[in-house]
Amino acid sequence: MYFDGVVNMSGNEACTVIIAPSEKQYLISIKLQFVCTNIIAKYKIGIYGLEVAIEMRIKKLDVYKDSMLIICQLKGE
Repeated sequence: MYFDGVVNMSGNEACTVIIAPSEKQYLISIKLQFVCTNIIAKYKIGIYGLEVAIEMRIKKLDVYKDSMLIICQLKGE
């Protein structure tokens, strides 16, 4: 799973891509309906992506993000 969020003049948006072993890609995109910072947008889509993975009954998931802080906190470290 790859994810990112952004806050700019056009609003708060975030997306994640879950890539199956078969290379099939599942794109999840959300528009956040509240004022937030870039870091909050990144947390929200990370959490949402994990919730979608659970709903999809994914047993093993590798999570990638350019921020180790967010990755470690999502892992509970």
